[in-house]
Amino acid sequence: MGGITLSSAVRTNLNSLQATSALMSSVQEKLSTGKKVNSALDNPNSFFTAKGLENRASDLSTLLDDMGQSIQTLKAADKGISAISDLVDSAKAKANQAQQTSSQSERAQYSKEYNELMTQIEDLAKDSGYKGKNLLGGTGNDLSVTFNEDGTSSLSISSVDYTDTTSSTGLNLSDLAEATSGTSTIALNTTATGSAALTGGNLLTDDAEFTAGDTLTFTDTNGTEIASLEITDTTTVADLEAVIDGIDGASAALAGGVLTTTSDFQLTISSDNAAFNSAADLTTNGTDSGFASDADIDATLSKLKSAQDSLRSQASTFGTNLSIVEGRQDFTKAMINTLEEGAGKLTLADTNEEGANLLALQTQQTLASTSLSLAAQADQNVLRLF
Repeated sequence: MGGITLSSAVRTNLNSLQATSALMSSVQEKLSTGKKVNSALDNPNSFFTAKGLENRASDLSTLLDDMGQSIQTLKAADKGISAISDLVDSAKAKANQAQQTSSQSERAQYSKEYNELMTQIEDLAKDSGYKGKNLLGGTGNDLSVTFNEDGTSSLSISSVDYTDTTSSTGLNLSDLAEATSGTSTIALNTTATGSAALTGGNLLTDDAEFTAGDTLTFTDTNGTEIASLEITDTTTVADLEAVIDGIDGASAALAGGVLTTTSDFQLTISSDNAAFNSAADLTTNGTDSGFASDADIDATLSKLKSAQDSLRSQASTFGTNLSIVEGRQDFTKAMINTLEEGAGKLTLADTNEEGANLLALQTQQTLASTSLSLAAQADQNVLRLF
């Protein structure tokens, strides 16, 4: 089939319609994508420059997520320190309560409660992690926060170990010794009846170690007098038992002429009679609590103050780190917006302008179609000759 010959007027209008259609297609693509540069073919310089800006923004966005998680890790540690600080205050209250009482039984109870607080501090520290990272958990929990895409700007946050209160690098708070009961014995017999064992109704003065006018003194670890008994001609073994039974945390039992004293603390019985004091075991052999002596309580209070100072210092350090990370987070957000805005200025289309272009092209297309129709009608005039 031979080629089709078009008149000059028709070909001109056809070329105009084709050009207009191509332009309309380009404008419609810009409107549909919102971009004036959709590929490197549109504008290589703008396309690759914008791509570089978008890639950096994407990298920073990933780092921004990491910063957000690091902030949560720091907040978890801060919450842990705050709660631990409250428990340390409670421990100080227990020590002060122990210092205000002379009862060794009460001090022993406060000592147990103190140790329970130490256990809770350790448990709380272990529970202060976030997504597997615990800044209160010691070795292996250091946190590193990266601020830029090439890793040249970062912050290293060192962890502390509060999971063991006895650690010298942590709170340095040792558990207190808990009291255990012990006993001491006094042999009660009389040579007047053939060294017969005394019973509860016998007079104490029947034993040669006791004489009328003697005073028995009962003291605790601090040397504090907690009871006394002045022996008279009518003082019986039962009277001595009653005095011991009246001491908080102590009791007495008489069997076979032996008076056994049991106490929850080290109880010492002494007399102003040298014959009595020569006995071997006048102090119960139990273990005192960590709050038994005033000196021990003072030492514990001093350690608690140091621990509280350490907690406050660490809270301040974490607070500074948190401020740094939050500041870099805000900066990174602003930088991402700047990069995306810059990329947009290179590639985003002005929809108002493109809309106007499309309207003008549609009008131009209509006119070109009309012109093509007129040109074709001119070519058809030859048909009138037939």
